[in-house]
Amino acid sequence: MIEAAALSKKFGSFKAVQDVSFKLKKGETLALIGKSGCGKTTTLKMLNRLIHPSSGHVFIDGANILNIPVEELRRQMGYVIQHIGLFPHYTVYENVALVPRLLKWPESKIKNRVEELLEQLGLPCDQYLHKYPREMSGGQQQRVGIARALAAHPPIILMDEPFGALDAMTRVQMRMDMMMLKEFRDKTIILVTHDLEEALEMSQWVAVMDQGRVEQLGTPEEIIFQPKTDFVRSFVAVKAMKYELEAPRLSDVFADLSILKPAEGTILQFPPHTPLLKVLHALWKAEGQQVYGFATWYGVGKWFSFDDIFHHFKQSLVEWNS
Repeated sequence: MIEAAALSKKFGSFKAVQDVSFKLKKGETLALIGKSGCGKTTTLKMLNRLIHPSSGHVFIDGANILNIPVEELRRQMGYVIQHIGLFPHYTVYENVALVPRLLKWPESKIKNRVEELLEQLGLPCDQYLHKYPREMSGGQQQRVGIARALAAHPPIILMDEPFGALDAMTRVQMRMDMMMLKEFRDKTIILVTHDLEEALEMSQWVAVMDQGRVEQLGTPEEIIFQPKTDFVRSFVAVKAMKYELEAPRLSDVFADLSILKPAEGTILQFPPHTPLLKVLHALWKAEGQQVYGFATWYGVGKWFSFDDIFHHFKQSLVEWNS
């Protein structure tokens, strides 16, 4: 879908980005993460030609972006930035409708699209359609910014610290809402963030950058549990134990659970991908002495007790046990 091949950028003698490469399929999300000044935003801007690379190439569906007219290229990419960038003299409707109007969509189609997106993003049209940005909170403005980025159905979304200007509670809520949004399920997304938790939650792939280079590219689990360099190890150290508590799921220990149904007791059902920590909490809170869990995975049903799950949970905690 989109590929960066040995991207580099110099500003004078300063090497801002050095040999960055990655390849994403349709529907995958990559987080570029690192300290301020590590080259993540410069890398992002080279993907839509806001910055021209000193060397290297970017390909979309096999086509070099240098061979695509810049206006056409950017219409294939939604762009969400930290400071939102809404036009203050435009209403919510006008901000979201901007790109479809440039594409000369019929006004009826534009209206339907704007209303659809606002409803999905929790902004009822009867309350927000004709408001101006100054009349909304930061979180509401960012939702409008996301709607604008999605309005013309771009297959690729670029997000540069999209929640960076929001308070901590609003950030978490925005992340949860965005991951649930059906509009994002088939999009290819490149996310720039300095928030490790945000990168781990939202992405299938994480690239940890330092001094313009990718120190490690891998899945969230690989980054946390198999750091390849001292920089990555130190960068993830604070979050490693917290992530380890939340990472193990029922599906990870399913093969070791019992197929024998308990003779009696209360049965709680769990999806197979439920985190073990949530399973333990639910079993512990349930009333009665005989409480068991039940899960079905690939047509096989298994039962388990609090003690069963606690045993497997303890064994999974490599960092804590060491």
